[in-house]
Amino acid sequence: MPTAPILNETEILALLPRINVASALRRMFAALHAGEAVQPPQTVTLFPKDAGDFIAYAGMLAGEAAFGVKLSPYIVRKQGPLITAWTLLMSAETGEPLLLCDSKRLTTERTAATTALAVDLLTAPDAGTLAIVGTGDIAEAHLRRVLPLRAWRDIRITSPSIERRPAADFARFTDLSEGVRLCANLAEAVRDADAVLLCTSSASPVLDPAMLTKPALITSISTNAPRAHEVAPQAMTALDVYCDYRRTAPLSAGEMVIAAESHGWSADAILGDLPELVAGAVQPAFGRRHRFFRSIGMGLEDIAVAAEVLRAHNEETRP
Repeated sequence: MPTAPILNETEILALLPRINVASALRRMFAALHAGEAVQPPQTVTLFPKDAGDFIAYAGMLAGEAAFGVKLSPYIVRKQGPLITAWTLLMSAETGEPLLLCDSKRLTTERTAATTALAVDLLTAPDAGTLAIVGTGDIAEAHLRRVLPLRAWRDIRITSPSIERRPAADFARFTDLSEGVRLCANLAEAVRDADAVLLCTSSASPVLDPAMLTKPALITSISTNAPRAHEVAPQAMTALDVYCDYRRTAPLSAGEMVIAAESHGWSADAILGDLPELVAGAVQPAFGRRHRFFRSIGMGLEDIAVAAEVLRAHNEETRP
């Protein structure tokens, strides 16, 4: 029996240029809407003695005849938390493993590509001002993914570290577009923005929607710390809420869970999710209230991207 390949981060990085993550995710969300994929809720397993947790992201994608799971631990350490991720892809025809791969970079790319899909579907065609909160790898991937989607005239990047570090440290952002400028002040960065992408690892709010001066799209990914959220739960009732998948996001997204418990919000208020938006079953309204898009990460995203990795690997190694 052939041995399933095990690919580390270096091997994944070499294959990434051959993978169209955005296209794979769009097809996956369309398949989910058509009933050709299954996305169960993610599960969180807590470590004893508050030592961390791990999240299991499972999914089944009929078009790829594959199912699998990504395991992402959050390990508490004195020097700071450690987060890793590995994806196991299995055959739905033989029940045998097809691939085990390091998902750290894949998670970054599929998270950014999911947000980019939401930006494409939930911002007006003439949107021109973009703000990104965060300056890590996730933020850089978000900028790369959303740059081609609109004719952005003004792109602001902000984080608390901007004042403490030289501008050269942020060259990977400014080199991507002449329209990029660094803002040390959050209020300045989000003023008059058409889209605000929250790309932090914060477990507590980083943006008050009241800071925004006109109706905008706010996207949030947060982290896998328990009940993590980048927007205050009490703000949810004043937002038009969208998510990656309405059957799972309200179960895990920190602000949704807390807003439902304490602030009179209900998951019934979600106006649409990516399967519905991709299929054209939901048409967003612009110009009324802020639109809030929450992504918690989906096993199907990992399965779809892992299937593309396997395809690229097989093409590369084929005799």
